[in-house]
This record gives sequence, structure tokens and C-alpha cells, in this order.
Amino acid sequence: MPEETTTEQVEQQSEETETAPEAEVTSTDPWSDPEAARKEIEKLRKESASYRTKAKELEPLARKAKELEDAQKSDAERLGEQLTAAQERAAKAVRTAVASKVEALAARDFADPEDAAGALDLTSYVDDDGVIDTDAIKADLAGLLKRKPHWGQPDEGPRSPRPDRTQGSSGNGNRTSDPGDIFAGLMQKALKGR
Repeated sequence: MPEETTTEQVEQQSEETETAPEAEVTSTDPWSDPEAARKEIEKLRKESASYRTKAKELEPLARKAKELEDAQKSDAERLGEQLTAAQERAAKAVRTAVASKVEALAARDFADPEDAAGALDLTSYVDDDGVIDTDAIKADLAGLLKRKPHWGQPDEGPRSPRPDRTQGSSGNGNRTSDPGDIFAGLMQKALKGR
């Protein structure tokens, strides 16, 4: 018998939960009426303002809780966190140093040395003592240039502008004439007094 009462209670609860959302759905939508929407917006603004005020009031308490938590940590935990942070800083410094070395060695042969630094595994060039293996870097840069020759410096050297006689101004608008002919024409005009 106790099982029958529980199933009846479950069925009654499920019927109640099914009717509750329908009651909400049939209520008027506040966003369809401008006045109701304005009231809803004002209500939401007041709620958010109260939450912001509460958050500002709780910030000092959160800081104090953090300070208490830090104070309760053992010395070993604090030293462990400091060690981890120091190791991360050291690893970042080593990566930066190796990247700088790779870029310096690639500057002579690569159009953009940062491409070379981005394509190589920088951690493989440092030993346990922190010494950078420049010979391995040079060998890998040469291999990279063989695989990606378009990353290399252009062979032709700097581009220089080529003269174009059709550019510039000419006295009569004829830009395809020889400059000597144009000068002779100007001199003849000057001698005739025009």
C-alpha cells in the first residue's frame, strides 16, 4: 500500500508542475505592451543596481577572506607557489632569449626572422644549464630554408625605380616625344617671340 500512495503523490506533483508553466505562458507578455515593458525594464534596473551595491559591499570582505586564507597556508604551500611562479618566469625568459637568438641568426638569410622563430621548437635548443646551442639553431635554420625557400631574402637586391620618359610634364601635352625635340620646339617658339 505505501507504494500506491507514493505513485499517486508523484502523479499529483507532475500534474501540478505541468500546469504551472502553462499559467505563466498564458499570462500577458510584458514586452508586447510598451508601458509594461518600461515597468519591467525599471524593475530590472533596480535589481541590477542593488546587486552592484551588494557586490561593492562584499569586495572588502572577499579581500579579507583571501588574506585569511593566505595566512592559514603553511609555509611550504606558500614557498611552493612562489617556486612555481619563479619557474614560470624563468621558462618565459629562456624562451625569449632563444627566440631572440634564432631571430638574430635568421636575420641574414630570412626575409622575416620572426617566421623562423615561429616555425622552430625553441625549447629544444637549451640544455639543463640554460646554454643555447647555436650550432643546432644554424643547422635547423638551413633545413628550414631548404623546405621553405620563399622565406629567404630575395636575390635581386633592392628594387630601384626605372625612368619613364612618358611621365612628367611637357609643354604641349605630347608625352611620347623625345625631350630633345620638345626643347627644340620651345626654343623656336621663344625665338619667334610667341
